[in-house]
Amino acid sequence: MSAGAGDFDVAIVGASIAGCTAARLFALRGARVALIERQPAPDAYKTVCTHFIQSSATPTIERIGLAPLLDARGAVHNSIDMWTRYGGWVVLTGGDVPYGYSITRRSLDPILRKLAADTPGVELMTGQTAVGLLGDGRPAGVRIEDRARTRREVTARLVVGADGRDSKVARWARVPGRVKPHRRFFYFAYWSGLRPFTTRSKVWLLDPDAAYTFPMEDGLTLALVGPHRDRLPEFRADLEGAYGRMLNALPDAPEFGAARLESKLLGKLELPNVYRPAARAGVAFVGDAAMAADPMWGVGCGWAFQSAGWLAHQTADALSGGSDLDAALGRYRRLHRRRLLAHYLMISDIASGRPTNPIERRVYRAAARDRVVRRALEQVASRRRSPARLLDPRVLVHMARPGGGSPPARAHVLRSADAGARRAARAAGYRPATAPSAAAIATEPPTASSGTTTIQPCSSA
Repeated sequence: MSAGAGDFDVAIVGASIAGCTAARLFALRGARVALIERQPAPDAYKTVCTHFIQSSATPTIERIGLAPLLDARGAVHNSIDMWTRYGGWVVLTGGDVPYGYSITRRSLDPILRKLAADTPGVELMTGQTAVGLLGDGRPAGVRIEDRARTRREVTARLVVGADGRDSKVARWARVPGRVKPHRRFFYFAYWSGLRPFTTRSKVWLLDPDAAYTFPMEDGLTLALVGPHRDRLPEFRADLEGAYGRMLNALPDAPEFGAARLESKLLGKLELPNVYRPAARAGVAFVGDAAMAADPMWGVGCGWAFQSAGWLAHQTADALSGGSDLDAALGRYRRLHRRRLLAHYLMISDIASGRPTNPIERRVYRAAARDRVVRRALEQVASRRRSPARLLDPRVLVHMARPGGGSPPARAHVLRSADAGARRAARAAGYRPATAPSAAAIATEPPTASSGTTTIQPCSSA
């Protein structure tokens, strides 16, 4: 590793999940890669993260050789249970369902960064901050600056922004993001000794609030609450008490009273959903720089791995063979949109804090008792399949089965839900011409109830 500069095929700004994955994959295809990271320490890591990697990213993790390293570190093969008011618990994974990984960024980031840096063809430039793009119009590299304010130029045929939702590379390249507001905020902490012991992740969709517990390596569990913004004054007045009370109210919650709080209470008040085109001439974006959505659904890490994989696959031949790079970038942009836009639209819509709509209620209720619906919901929630999967007539037939004689939802609400579902389907290129309408399947289910457990008030570490 060095802080040198020179001519490269690819210059990647940001050596986190997306940047390191892209660097390794490009180098394995013969490219010379500059991996630029402003943090000087190779073992630096991101602190605000759900640490949940969806199973949709597992093929990429295996392809770069990371899977055995995660297993050796004790990463949890994740699975998930989901609780809603409209059907109680839904076990979304298990048996032959593919798994993802849950591991702290304190462990993941140094492992992945070393894997990338040790790949022949990758030059990791730590302690270097990108301060601008080279080129007149079309990016031709990156201008970097060390902590002594010494500037150098890194020339490259392709510049990759892997620098997060507030991407500077995107701003310099004049590729603005489209922002959708978020009506929740988040606080979380790490715990050990939770009982009953489990390696299964649990999510509570409380309409409009949300919460989850994600077990990971070393016996740690991340416990997060995502209240609606209407509750912000309550948390500002008594942060630790409000966090504890919300955990206390979770149905079938773990026993926090006997557990040990292993960290300070961390939070994030503003996390807008951001989407931008994943590529333009000479520049591409991966991870949160391309698309950043509500962390409640644990999609950020998985999309970082996947988008880096798609970019390298679509453009590596053009870089090595001298063929049309911009055409390859266009293919990557279209692939990224086709695979993720429908998920983004659905997630950002739910992040608005609106009430759960009749179709969603019916899906949750049916998934709690029907294997076909449950499997379809798991495929969508893990991002292995488009949201249009839930509009497959074979799935809708199972959702249409009688659910207890509840009254039909009002027609104007169903029309609105139908329109939203069709928009998501069109974004995914799906045309369910023979699918029943929402009115044919949606009913207003009764509210499920469940017991709660008592915890001690939380204190800071």
